[in-house]
Amino acid sequence: MKRNRKSPARKPRRPKMKLGLPDLDQSRSAVLNNLRSPESQRGYRHSIDEFIGWYCSEPRLSFNKTVVTRYRIHLESRQLAPGTVNVRLAAVRRLAYEAADAGLLSPELAAGIRRVKGAKKLGVRRESRPARPAPVVCPLVPRRPRRDGADSISAGPCLGADH
Repeated sequence: MKRNRKSPARKPRRPKMKLGLPDLDQSRSAVLNNLRSPESQRGYRHSIDEFIGWYCSEPRLSFNKTVVTRYRIHLESRQLAPGTVNVRLAAVRRLAYEAADAGLLSPELAAGIRRVKGAKKLGVRRESRPARPAPVVCPLVPRRPRRDGADSISAGPCLGADH
């Protein structure tokens, strides 16, 4: 008589807390393959490579919100412009998203990483071109009626205009 043998129950695979270099490299490739523009690929490649270098130089850190916040502080301590810091953080957020999508990182950790705030941009935005001068306003002056009986209006002398 045959017994019904149940297959041994497999434990569900838990996403990792600490990503190794192969995991980061896999996520990096996924990020870069999803970008169409060569310039975006170049910028993200540089940002991700810099983050991986920093991440691997630190003692074995978990890839989570606290670590990405520490990385932001590291970038700010290098006196990088806020826009540069924000571009680098965007690449790290995308790296976390791809790692979670591949099952290498838990979705909760990836969501925490996406919530890391960027650097504040202080100051006034400068115009890329000089401001236009204000338009000259000319008063409208009624003229004498036209022959067909309709009223007409013409521009009177403009004050402040260069004529």
